[in-house]
Amino acid sequence: MTKYTWLKKELPTNIDIRQVYGIVFSDTGNIILRIDDNKYKLTGGKPESFDSNLKDTLKREYLEELNIEIKDIYYLGYLLVEEDSKEKYAQVRMIAKIKNIGEIRPDKDNGKTYKRFMSNVKNVKRYLNYPDLAGNELIDDAIIMAKEKYNLNFSDDEYFI
Repeated sequence: MTKYTWLKKELPTNIDIRQVYGIVFSDTGNIILRIDDNKYKLTGGKPESFDSNLKDTLKREYLEELNIEIKDIYYLGYLLVEEDSKEKYAQVRMIAKIKNIGEIRPDKDNGKTYKRFMSNVKNVKRYLNYPDLAGNELIDDAIIMAKEKYNLNFSDDEYFI
């Protein structure tokens, strides 16, 4: 059984980072979600050797999957993942703002074309439907940090882009 623990602190230097995902906000305080096989998800992926840092990983993934440029990226924390008899690893989470939204196009890595949905902060946890406390805690922390860093007033609107 896999155990997830949300840690809002610096990454240990000796931990393997297998994922970098973002909670990305619009100017109106909505959170962009990717729809994949009728499931709402955050966007991100695996750090690659050519990424100079974790922010570059997140920027690359948002461009590849959603054709969205992001800016004002801040480290939020990480999920510590513990799987049966395997070494622990980290899934990094960051917040960012939308810089530019391009036209919908297929992901160059897998050919899938994702729908893009702007959720309000009140409903985002319902859409993501995380079964564990850790996933819901990180969303709460992302909203708090975004309010502080970006001085957002959160809209109740929701829409596809």
